[in-house]
Amino acid sequence: MNPRRGLGGGGGAEDRPAPSAVVKRSMALTLEQAQRVGYTCLKALLRFAFMVANNLVAIPSYVLYLIVLQPLRILDSKSFWYIEGVLFKWLLAMVASWGWWAGYTVVEWGDDVKAVSEDEAMVLVNHQATGDVCTLMMCLQDKGTVVRQMMWLMDHIFKYTNFGIVSLIHGDFFIRQGKAHRDQQLVLLKDHLEKYYWSRNRKWIVLFPEGGFLRKRRETSQAFAKKNNLPFLKHVTLPRLGATQVILKTLVAPQENGTPPGGDAVRKESKSKGLQWVIDTTIAYPKAEPIDIQTWILGYRQPTVTHVHYRIFPVKDVPAEPEALTNWLYQRFIEKEDLLTHFYETDYVDLSRRVCKTNPCQLQFGSTFWQLATVLDGVGILPPLESSKCVLIESDVNEPYS
Repeated sequence: MNPRRGLGGGGGAEDRPAPSAVVKRSMALTLEQAQRVGYTCLKALLRFAFMVANNLVAIPSYVLYLIVLQPLRILDSKSFWYIEGVLFKWLLAMVASWGWWAGYTVVEWGDDVKAVSEDEAMVLVNHQATGDVCTLMMCLQDKGTVVRQMMWLMDHIFKYTNFGIVSLIHGDFFIRQGKAHRDQQLVLLKDHLEKYYWSRNRKWIVLFPEGGFLRKRRETSQAFAKKNNLPFLKHVTLPRLGATQVILKTLVAPQENGTPPGGDAVRKESKSKGLQWVIDTTIAYPKAEPIDIQTWILGYRQPTVTHVHYRIFPVKDVPAEPEALTNWLYQRFIEKEDLLTHFYETDYVDLSRRVCKTNPCQLQFGSTFWQLATVLDGVGILPPLESSKCVLIESDVNEPYS
């Protein structure tokens, strides 16, 4: 009996695949992997080239159109900012379409924010990566006039990106982080709101109260929580009070919440009712793997579904006193932590509440003003991207997140 053979005659040398077959199979796998990597790189390169062309035409076109319209700004400021808002919305639709083409879609659930799209609101969002902004650009496209009448609060570093000049013209606020700048930045924010918010007929204001990306602030936040006997948070960080408090003090009407008025003269001229809602927004990425702007542009990651949860609070229910407001904000982010923990651990969502699934309709190459402008060297004639439609569902059962 051949000692190399196993019991029952199995496992002998004759049962093993020939070395040449193993080599061929390995080479086939290697070749297949190389082709896949090559295809991904080629696709990323083509996407990058197209998006560079988009930016080289769309952004200068936006600037030039507004320069040409400066006489209108003097004669009829309201109409000027209406047109600017439409162009701004189309630019954001262009950015949103980059992710949609790569298979990055959004499912919305929780309260129906479209119902308050014509009211003034402050949107509080958790911050994980640069892709958070792109995700919001996509899912807010179908929310009436929100995108063209919204103001963003973002890190000052965005001022030096390709989109910085657009945000600067639109009237977004670039905030500088750090203790050395904090007090001065809050004063500048208040002045900015009083100067631009009502005069440009803004409705929603979006900010990230954590003050930075999750990966950068998590350890500092956890150390602060441990020192002050606060909950240990893993998926979000404890929010900062400053910007939220300034916004509430400046933009909430005096009859609401006992908050003193700000910018009375401009407010009366714009007939603003002041902030009416606070929209607590939670962004959740599958497997806690956020999408960054590089992935959004190059599209090298597999198609994925990002989930956005909304919860609406009347501004009259938000406390104005600093200590009470701090506790209120902390509670919102503790709830975000529980929500994200449930998301990552179970892959299921409770559908006992209203759910809004955003399904972007099919995009065509020339479906946005700016993409057509790219082809026609700055001259656009087609309407912009119709980016998404919502379906409202009521259910008492669980449904997978994917």
